[in-house]
Formats: sequence, C-alpha cells, structure tokens
Amino acid sequence: MTCEIFCMLLLIPATSFLLLFFIKHRQTRLLPPGPKKLPLIGNLHQLDGSCLPHLSLERLSNQYGPLMFLQLGSIPTLVISSADVARDVFKSHDVVFSGRPDLFAANRFSYGCKNISFAPYGDYWREVRKIAILELLSSKRVQTFQAVRSEEVGLMLQFIAQSSGPINLSRLTLLLANNIVFRVTFGKRLDDGGDSGASIESLMRETQAMLGSPNVADFFPWMKWINKFNGREKSLEKYFRELDKLLDEEIQEHHDQKRPEPEREDLVDVLVRLQKDSSQPIALTNDHIKAVLTDIFVAGTDTSSATLTWTMTELLKNSSAMERAQNEVRGVVKGKDKVEEDDLPKLMYLKLVLKEALRLHPPAPLLVPRETTQDCTVGGYTIPSKTRVIINAKAIATDPKHWENPYEFRPERFLNSSIDFKGQHFELIPFGVGRRGCPGINFAIPLVELALANLLYRFDWKLPPEILRSEDLDMEEAFGITMHKKTHLCLVASPASL
Repeated sequence: MTCEIFCMLLLIPATSFLLLFFIKHRQTRLLPPGPKKLPLIGNLHQLDGSCLPHLSLERLSNQYGPLMFLQLGSIPTLVISSADVARDVFKSHDVVFSGRPDLFAANRFSYGCKNISFAPYGDYWREVRKIAILELLSSKRVQTFQAVRSEEVGLMLQFIAQSSGPINLSRLTLLLANNIVFRVTFGKRLDDGGDSGASIESLMRETQAMLGSPNVADFFPWMKWINKFNGREKSLEKYFRELDKLLDEEIQEHHDQKRPEPEREDLVDVLVRLQKDSSQPIALTNDHIKAVLTDIFVAGTDTSSATLTWTMTELLKNSSAMERAQNEVRGVVKGKDKVEEDDLPKLMYLKLVLKEALRLHPPAPLLVPRETTQDCTVGGYTIPSKTRVIINAKAIATDPKHWENPYEFRPERFLNSSIDFKGQHFELIPFGVGRRGCPGINFAIPLVELALANLLYRFDWKLPPEILRSEDLDMEEAFGITMHKKTHLCLVASPASL
C-alpha cells in the first residue's frame, strides 16, 4: 500500500504537468472570438444583407470584439476593426499579413494576379511594386503631370461656368479623374475618342462593378463552375475582352516607331521602355503591362471622384466649415484666375477638411482583402495560414475610443493632431497600411486637393430647389468596391466675386 501511495504521489505532479501543458497548448491554438457557424455556409447568414458589408461587419465586431473570426462559406476570415489591433498586427506580423486572396473577378482582370494589388506576396510583387513607386507614381513622375492636372481642372471650371441649372458633381468629378488618368497613362484625353471615349468610360464602370460584386466562387472556391451557368463568367469575359483589346491597341501604338514624339513620357511609355530593358530583374510581358494599367485605372479614377463628391457633400452640410475653407483659399489665392499647385501647401484648413472627409468616407471602407501566408499568433490567438483578412477602415476611423464625436464632420479635430492618412497612424488608414498600402497616394492627393480648392475658390455652392435644407441631403452609401454616394450630388454653382 505504501508503495502504491508513493507512486500515486509521483503521478499527481506528472499528471498535473501534462494537463497544464495540454491546456496551455490548446489556449495557444485558440481562434479569435466570433459567432457560432452553421455547416457549409459558416457565418454567411449572419452578414446582414439589408446593409453594406462594412456596417454589417462592424455590428458583429461590436458584439464579438475588434479581432473577430468568421467562417464565410469555406473561407476562414479574420476581421480587424480597431486601431489597437491593427497596430499589433502590422507592427509585428506585416509580412505574414501581406498575402492576397485569389478572387474570381480580380484574377481575370489582373491577368492571373499580375498587377500590384492582387499579386501574391513574393519576388514578382516586390519588383512590380518597385516599378510603381520608383517609375510610375514617384513624386518626380507625378510632378511631370502637373500641367495635365491644371488643364483638366481648368476645363472642369469652364464647363461649370458655362452651365445653367444644377451641376452633377458626381458625374463631373468622375469625368475629371478619368481624363487625368487617361492622359497620364496613354497621352490622350478620354474625350478625344468621341463615342469611343464614352464607351471606354462605360467599360471602366462595368469593370469596377464586376470587381466590387460578391461572387459565389470567392466564398466557395469549389463551386466556381456555377459562374458558367449564372452568366457571371460570360459577362466578366465580355468586359475583359473589351478592356484587353483597348490595352493591346494602346501598347501597340506605343511600340510603333512612326508614333510622333510625345510631349512627355506617359505611363505606357515608361512600361514599354522597361519592357525593352534587358537589365530589369523581371521580363515584363504585355500581360504584365496590361495588368498594371488596369490597376491604375481601377484604383485611380473611382476613388478620387468619390472623395471629391463626399467632401463637397460634407461641406454643404456644414456651412461653417464651407465658409472657413472658402475664406482660406480666396485669401491665399486672391487675384489669380484659379488655384495652382504651388498654392496648395498654404491651404492648411483645406488639408484638414480632406483628412476629415477621408476619415468619414474612406474610398474603400474594407480596403483590399489580405491573406495570411503562414500561421501566427496575435493577442494570444492563433491565426491559421490562408486566412482571409478584412480590415474595416471605416470602423477604425469612427472608433469612439480614439475619436470624439466620431460621426460628426469636424476638420478642426486635426488642428493639434499629428495623425495623417499616409499609413503611419493606425487610427486613419484610408490608403491601407504596411507593405500592401496603396502606392498611388502621391498621385491621388494632388489631384483631389487641386480640384477641391478650385471648386471652392471659383464658385459659391447651393442646394438645388428640390432640397430645402442641408439636413435633407441624402448621405446613403452605394454598394461597390469604392464607396460612392448612392444618389448623385447635384448642386447649383454661382461665380464667386473674386
């Protein structure tokens, strides 16, 4: 008996040690909190179809936490909804969180994920991003297109001045962005094509719509075959072929030795030059070039237009901010015909207005989804490899923990704040964060600032007769990859007394 008791006493600490080991091991393998899932569909049924995805995910995150795990169909999904969690993730695990999921429409329009946005994290992505940062979208390159921005903004102002009745600013700002991007990319105006210009604009809208629409293959990859029967693959292929033809024609034109010497090197010129350079680390094919060009159009037009529209909407609803912004720009630029880019650094309040508009209306509220490249641990929870990662930039930018009265438009909140939107401050990340942050920020901001400053400088803006009060302005958001106003912003412009 004594021997048995002695053995039991020896087993107790050993058993306790093993038990603690397994408990601790299980804890390290715990997934982040999230709602219970159903077989097959996982948590898809808990996404509220009556509201926009970023709002539905925010409501779930309010219940389960800012680091939330969902099973969307067969796809394990992590949702990040706070600046603190984003900081923990991207300060320590940026590389692990730098993958991209293979999405059905994005794969096709990016020529098999050969663009910057959806290329898998690795050597190719590093090289193509380097081309974007050093060659296509560098500060020096963006500066060479200053005359293009100035001319196109001037044409927009001329159109407004000659118009009678309400101006559709949603439509006009999209045309402005399209023409600027088309000129810097191909060296010609979108309007120069006449009817073909209109069809190209329509093609870009359809492309953006297809990229922003949910697809069954993105949640159940094994059910991709359904797209052959529901019309999605046929429709996608139609628009892809049209886009592919357009890009092929432009590349061939830039290869033509009889082409007149351009006034300035456009982006296709740059890519063709690099394609011919045998010293480049990667051999650029035409598909690589077309993928990058599609990226520039999708990311560079819709987003700039949406930001301008939302900013003007918020200013119309907040008359004191509108008055202050107009007084500033008219004081700084007094005596000139229009605002030039040299004036922009002096417009400090206008920059606060833009920050606040990007906070309340990030162009892509859920950013571009990511995918983990290996297992890692965040906050004591295990995040498995191949987990899709959704960053709710809108929820982060309206988190009451970091923002006082978060849903109010108050540009003054940035007066004594160092917070910026360039990816260094996790409370405000409309252009993303870390390695996969948007490389086009240097291109987008001068365009938006110049257009906004001129709209405020040259005209006084009023609501159309059918809207009696600014409180009645429709603020509903439209569904899509870029968050537009659901209804177009139509305003009455009258020339300002300068």
